[in-house]
Amino acid sequence: MAKVTKKQKSLTEKLGDNMKLYGVNEALTALRDLKTTKFDETIEIAMNLGVDPRHADQMVRGMVSLPAGTGKTVRVAVFAKGDKAEAALAAGADKVGAEDLMQDMQDGNLDYDRVIATPDMMGVVGRLGKLLGPKGLMPNPKLGTVTPNVEQAVKDAKGGQIEFRVEKQGIIHAGIGKMSFSDADLKTNFDAFVDAIVKAKPSGAKGKYVKKISLSSSMGPGLKIDTTEVAGA
Repeated sequence: MAKVTKKQKSLTEKLGDNMKLYGVNEALTALRDLKTTKFDETIEIAMNLGVDPRHADQMVRGMVSLPAGTGKTVRVAVFAKGDKAEAALAAGADKVGAEDLMQDMQDGNLDYDRVIATPDMMGVVGRLGKLLGPKGLMPNPKLGTVTPNVEQAVKDAKGGQIEFRVEKQGIIHAGIGKMSFSDADLKTNFDAFVDAIVKAKPSGAKGKYVKKISLSSSMGPGLKIDTTEVAGA
């Protein structure tokens, strides 16, 4: 039988009933009490949805802006030329270019969290499909990452906008801030994320849409949220 460590025993004692349903603020307080690490952990949300993303009419995907930001430094690359390129740089883009940026990415420099492109640059970006696609970085008009307004797109990306996409098992998850954030800021981000998922309910979803929600920290346990207290869920 595997030996139970002191940390595991302590967590078990603190958690008590693992079937307990928490209010959002109560869960945040519990995660802080359970924190054993020295670094600033990410607070993560996981939602179990009543969808089967293998069917096109049950896919859940989109963007949401977290009002209090993510607490992370977001690296943004932009494919643009001329005035658009200058606007992207002024907005804080980390790398801006055209064929030169394409070559840089083909050489293996893909350390970006978001790739944005003006519509006229998609001919160039299309050659990077096999590189950007698997990493979830391919610009997409539906997500606002193919746009003539690259300045706003960069500001959104830097300011707390995140992408969400449901996984095969119907689970969707994301970081909604850092442990160092106030409870009010984390609750605001939680509400914004859940609201975005509820509004993105696909036409093919049948029965209960939001089945379960849990909150966890990077190194902490998942705490089940009482969905009856969550607006829209």
